[in-house]
Amino acid sequence: MNYDVLIQNATVLDADMQLHTGWDIGISGQKITALGPDLAADAAVQLVDGSGKLYMPGLIDGHTHTCQQLLRGRILDELPMIWTRIMLPFESGLDRETVQVSAQLACLEMIKSGTTAFADAGGRFMDEVAQAVADSGLRADLTCSTIDQPGVPATMRADAQQALQNNRQLFARWHQKAQGRLTVSFSLRTLLSCSPQLIAGTFAAAEELGTSVHVHMNEYPGEVNACLEKYKLRPMAYLESLGVLGSRLLAAHCIFVSDSEISLMAARGVRAVHCPFSNSGKGVPPAPRLLERGIPVGLGTDGAAHGGLSLWNEMKILRSVQNAVNGAATADPAILPAATILHMATAGSAAALGRRHIGRLAPGYQADLIAIDLCQPHILPTADLVHTLVETVTAADVCDSMVAGRWLMRDRQVKTIDEKAVLRRAADLHKRLICN
Repeated sequence: MNYDVLIQNATVLDADMQLHTGWDIGISGQKITALGPDLAADAAVQLVDGSGKLYMPGLIDGHTHTCQQLLRGRILDELPMIWTRIMLPFESGLDRETVQVSAQLACLEMIKSGTTAFADAGGRFMDEVAQAVADSGLRADLTCSTIDQPGVPATMRADAQQALQNNRQLFARWHQKAQGRLTVSFSLRTLLSCSPQLIAGTFAAAEELGTSVHVHMNEYPGEVNACLEKYKLRPMAYLESLGVLGSRLLAAHCIFVSDSEISLMAARGVRAVHCPFSNSGKGVPPAPRLLERGIPVGLGTDGAAHGGLSLWNEMKILRSVQNAVNGAATADPAILPAATILHMATAGSAAALGRRHIGRLAPGYQADLIAIDLCQPHILPTADLVHTLVETVTAADVCDSMVAGRWLMRDRQVKTIDEKAVLRRAADLHKRLICN
């Protein structure tokens, strides 16, 4: 078999979260075509020495906000209602240049953190985000942030018809573009910020076009209480009453879901994403309960304003919070095992995004992979490398990144983005937006 890239003598984390030493990875075009020991090297265009490295699926951020990159460090220790006091005024005032640079900076951070795909919950000037992702080589699902109810600045609000048209136009321009790396979903910012007309129209459009609906769901107690007060139903039950709850829904956060809502989610095929750093400021995401019911659960960062874009950090936080709140109470230290958490950040997020051919290293899957430099004192020696990946590996340990068979980073050097130029532009804009 001919390979464009053949990685030799590597440690490989396979689709079942099992480790194999001395394995090779054969890549042809955008896909992994062979995996195992002693693959024939005579027909390979590029040979790569994989010794001393772990190759694993690229991490997938199931929920983030690329437009909030310049809010880093702004909201920690702030009193409640940061959305209305800080984030809403910031996001509503963004211009095209700031969104462009913010998206470039987010892509840069993700590449250097080992993230190879992500879902952006949307915002203004999403064409700038799409172009930044296309140029970076990453894979992404994008959407518009749709709101038609009063109480937000005019720059973030549109009537239901215009909001749907905006998202349809984004879909027409960018869905399946950049060699298939870009997809476009529909979205609702929150149920309470969208009218029943917009909610129904959004799900109908997604059904027509065969795509997802990305929604912030059950994130705050006040959100759930307001839904109960206004509609006499909890959020998931409200969507069920409208006849739209189903497998199109990508439900971000899902912290305050009741047992009856979890049953609805399982019955209707809803996909969920937890963002542990962000979620822990409000409550504890019920990952074990969702997984027990067979609900696909991925991990997200919720953007740089909430602790940065490292899914390695999110995995550690999820493990610690679950053990402290659920594991300790039942004397179950494996309430959420390390292999399960790694699965959530890879194949779990792929399932949450509705992507069938990413999130695993296996023949036929897209060649979206990262390499971890193992020869470091905080990694080796170890009794269980899967445990160590969750416990001590950080974004800085990612040395190589590939998406669709193309190297985005080798030996910590990003190949698709001018790192110094992006950092310089971001610093200038940050001074203008924040410091002044």
